Amino acid sequence: MPELLDQWAAAVGETISRFAWPARIARDGTVHVHTADSVWAFELGQRAPEIAERLGVAKLRFAPGPLPTPSTEDVHEAVRPTATDERRAAGIAAVIEDENLRETVQKAVAFGLAAAAGDRSI
Repeated sequence: MPELLDQWAAAVGETISRFAWPARIARDGTVHVHTADSVWAFELGQRAPEIAERLGVAKLRFAPGPLPTPSTEDVHEAVRPTATDERRAAGIAAVIEDENLRETVQKAVAFGLAAAAGDRSI
């Protein structure tokens, strides 16, 4: 089980690992995975063969259940646009005539630029 837990996030990705986590391995080798709710269980159940292959296990079974509490290390700081992000966003949105729409787009672009800068490790 420890090896499986070590592989889990890499095999399924960060988003899925926040909403689904291996709970136990049954005697027949089936890996039982707890999910945040039945919607996650259904969706991941559709991808079970693909995920099982990535993990190198025979079978996965998804069901709603308790998930581990995220540690404080998992908490990300809020994204804050820099002055450069704000200037670039203003330039991009400048062609929009409607003032309200232009401001909304400018904010969205600035935050998108800031978030993209934080994702450079990928």
